[in-house]
Amino acid sequence: MRRLGSVQRKMPCVFVTEVKEEPSAKREHQTFKVLATETISHKAIDADIYSATPTEKVDGTCCYVTTYKGKPYLWARLDRKPNKLAEKRFKNFLHSKQNSKEFFWNVEEDFKPVPECWIPAKEIEQLNGNPMPDENGHIPGWVPVEKNNKQYCWHSSVVHYEFEIALVLKHHPDDPNLLEISAVPLSDLLEQTLELIGTNINGNPYGLGSKKHPLHLLIPHGAFQIRNLPTLKHSDLLSWFEGCREGKIEGIVWHCSDGCLIKVHRHHLGLCWPIADTYLNSKPVVINMNLNKYSFDTKCLFNHFSKIDHQKFSRLKDITLDV
Repeated sequence: MRRLGSVQRKMPCVFVTEVKEEPSAKREHQTFKVLATETISHKAIDADIYSATPTEKVDGTCCYVTTYKGKPYLWARLDRKPNKLAEKRFKNFLHSKQNSKEFFWNVEEDFKPVPECWIPAKEIEQLNGNPMPDENGHIPGWVPVEKNNKQYCWHSSVVHYEFEIALVLKHHPDDPNLLEISAVPLSDLLEQTLELIGTNINGNPYGLGSKKHPLHLLIPHGAFQIRNLPTLKHSDLLSWFEGCREGKIEGIVWHCSDGCLIKVHRHHLGLCWPIADTYLNSKPVVINMNLNKYSFDTKCLFNHFSKIDHQKFSRLKDITLDV
């Protein structure tokens, strides 16, 4: 599995953006839109965007695999956010006309507490040994997904710590037009970030599983490379998203040679998401588990997959676990 960039912080848009005072189609109650202009951003140019690898932006929640208690563990995204007083001070600063001045954070006093096991994301700025917030006033970070933590039960469903495996969706190694769901050793995913998708994540844009039989999967970031992307022009990308089968995706993430990640979301181009018929659901998928040597609890997601091992489905959303 080829490794591309790791998602450890907010990704900038490939285009310079502007704010329009119109209701957002992306976030309910948001009174403005962030739209792309036709100008390529300096960050994208500096990262050599023209030689970067374009990949599908998958709609889920970001996860990270690293060690915890001496073993490879799945970690959930948990941003450390400012308390009410600090957030009010920060918002007043943003809306003031003094944006030329730098906002001062007191990291030890301005932020809500986080669990002791919390770690800051890599690549974020540090000052005197303290991780500093991003432009949104958040400190990106991670917490380990413990087996019995109800808050992260859907994260927990895709990993089995006793056998140190994870449920992963990717291209079949021998057929780029076929998807494969397999049980991957967590050790093979160390220091990678992945996207958790499924029934109870972000409104389930891919239509996976059901309320009675929820289905969740991990997708390594950069797993779905885009082969026939047009030139990097606003109008060409807009036409591609609107008119091509491959464009029925949430967005594009470019993995640059220096490790920088650059994105564009359908909403940046004024397009809707989610959509009815996604590209992810246009390819057949095969189950390839080979779990015979393991013994699972009957309610475990791995156990359900072991019962449909080697089966092929015409679409991802056709997979049923009511067996």
